[in-house]
Amino acid sequence: MAVEPFDAVQLIGAKRDGGSLTTPQIQWLVDAYTRGYVADSQMSALAMAILLNGMSRQEIRDLTMAMVASGERLDFSGLDKPTADKHSTGGVGDKITLPLMPLVACFGVAVPQLSGRGLGHTGGTLDKLESIPGWRASLSNDEVFAQLAGPVGGVICAAGAGLAPADKKLYALRDTTGTVEAIPLIASSIMSKKIAEGTGVLVLDVKFGSGAFMKDFAKARELAQTMVELGTDAGVATSALLTDMNVPLGLTIGNANEVRESVEVLAGGGPADVLELTVALAREMLSLAGQPDADVEAALTDGRAMDRWRAFVTAQGGDPDAALPEPRETHTVVAPSSGVLTRQEALPFGIAAWRLGAGRARQEDPVVHAAGIELHAKPGDTVTAGQPLFTLAADDAARFERALEALDGAWEIGEASAHTPSPLVVERVTQ
Repeated sequence: MAVEPFDAVQLIGAKRDGGSLTTPQIQWLVDAYTRGYVADSQMSALAMAILLNGMSRQEIRDLTMAMVASGERLDFSGLDKPTADKHSTGGVGDKITLPLMPLVACFGVAVPQLSGRGLGHTGGTLDKLESIPGWRASLSNDEVFAQLAGPVGGVICAAGAGLAPADKKLYALRDTTGTVEAIPLIASSIMSKKIAEGTGVLVLDVKFGSGAFMKDFAKARELAQTMVELGTDAGVATSALLTDMNVPLGLTIGNANEVRESVEVLAGGGPADVLELTVALAREMLSLAGQPDADVEAALTDGRAMDRWRAFVTAQGGDPDAALPEPRETHTVVAPSSGVLTRQEALPFGIAAWRLGAGRARQEDPVVHAAGIELHAKPGDTVTAGQPLFTLAADDAARFERALEALDGAWEIGEASAHTPSPLVVERVTQ
């Protein structure tokens, strides 16, 4: 039996006391944890030490690259076009991947969007797309490559189990040990998968505010900076946009209804905030891929992006013309008085949609594709008494009560002077 070069207890003690781990120590630790030599209890202690004491840039880089090395790496160098991807830290009503992928693919840039499913109040991209009859999320690596190389030029699919398996194991552990918020662990988790994915360009949409993973702007900025550094160090052209998630994005929260809204954007319409963020991220991706002057708005208005969307849905077994699921039950809340909608807090609306069946509490739970919320007004809009503010949708009317409990105090009607509009894209972060 081979002798292990390091002792997990010593490494835990070093981080507990504020020390740094060397590259060989981190490489061994990730490998030994992946193969089961380092126990969950030991990795839990180390994760807590990292949460409390942080890690240096070199340590975070070593941790990320060790997680990349734990599995396979995709290689798109055989494509005759550049590759660009986007990752969002998640929010309420965030359906941007859906219109963004076909839009960027219009410009000859391949978009490998390896996505996930939702857990808790933030819906997963794959859950949304699975509202489309026949559409499939699971593709082989050969199918992914062929779709990127061909006329579709983009793919949205499930990330294979072979990408960064160490991250999958550590991610599950963090969720049960109170260490989810550790920025070195968040950054290495996200970036190990994106680096293993093999994209040449990566744009990060790092959200802050009520409905975001990172509520605090300063912490969101630190996370963005850390991830940009990790991407740059790994040879990926990386930048980040810090975006406001205090208010739900767009007018829909759920799965099927977010697909409908995405198609509206691809048809040249859609809510102003969804359009603004889609265009901003597309410009950023294309600029890093060597096309700073690409006219992304034109591709939305002239039908090119819609044609790509239809080709993408069809390529993955879906019917772009099929009717999307409709809810069995709806409940509309109306304005109790006239005035201006001054507040609409993202997190409670996300929790309400989750309680309606749009999200899942456990990874194995199904989602109700027709469940969700449609917003009829956004902050700054003038409303009159009796006017619909939002409509809840579910397959079971019994779900409305708990959803409405979540929304108690989450919105407010007042004077116009009480509403101060804030920008959606607050800052661009680069190396």
